[in-house]
Amino acid sequence: SAQIADLQQKLLDADNGDRVKQRWDSIATILEAKCALKYLLGEARLVDPSHHLAFVFQLVSSKVQESKLESSLQQSKANCSDIQKMLIEERNHITEMEAEFQNQLLVQEQHHQEKV
Repeated sequence: SAQIADLQQKLLDADNGDRVKQRWDSIATILEAKCALKYLLGEARLVDPSHHLAFVFQLVSSKVQESKLESSLQQSKANCSDIQKMLIEERNHITEMEAEFQNQLLVQEQHHQEKV
């Protein structure tokens, strides 16, 4: 019975952790971030007033870092897409040049045969 209660509590704690992460991941605007920071400041003061600012600054710094990395990832994806398009265009151009070369070679062979 005690073990079951302990396991149930652990499941609830894990579920709450997922919800907190989802809430942080869903922050999309400055206003939402500001409200979240106000809440965190209040919670941090209750837990340990001497460390609440460091905690908040670390959290804000992490969010800023995440945003920068996300932006960098999107830029890298766009660059990759551009390079793939260029590669396809170059392959098509090479195919066209090979076909043109084959046609010129055929014409030269026909002229040579006519001379012989």
